[in-house]
Amino acid sequence: MSAVPRSGKPTGRFRRMFDRLSSSQEDLESEELREDTETTGCTRIGDCQDRQVVSVTGTLRTVTLRPRAGVPALEAELFDGSAALDVVWLGRRSITGIEPGRKLIASGRISMSRGRRVLFNPKYELRPLGRE
Repeated sequence: MSAVPRSGKPTGRFRRMFDRLSSSQEDLESEELREDTETTGCTRIGDCQDRQVVSVTGTLRTVTLRPRAGVPALEAELFDGSAALDVVWLGRRSITGIEPGRKLIASGRISMSRGRRVLFNPKYELRPLGRE
C-alpha cells in the first residue's frame, strides 16, 4: 500500500509545508475562507442557487453606496474563497461595522441580478476582527 491517496498528491507535513510556501497570498486566504465556511456550517457561495435560503460567511471585499431607483442602497461584495456575492441593504447609507476586510455571516434568500448572486436586506452577524 502506498502513501499516495486517490487524489494523486502525497500527504504529509513536508508536502503541506511545501504547498503553503509555493502558494500565493490570495490562494492561502481563499483556502482559509473555504475552511471557515466549513467550520461555521454555512453554505459555500459557489454552491448557492437562485431563490435558495442560505447562510453564508466570508470577508467583505468592497463596500459602496449605490442608489437603486432613487433609494439609497449600501452594497458590499462578500467573498468566501469559492465565489463572490453582492449583499445589499436597501434604504441604508451606512452601517456601523460594515467595512472592507470585515468578516460576517449573512442569512437570507439568494436572487440573481445581471448574472451575479445577490442577497437583499440579509440578517447578518459581524465576526470578530483577527483570530481569537
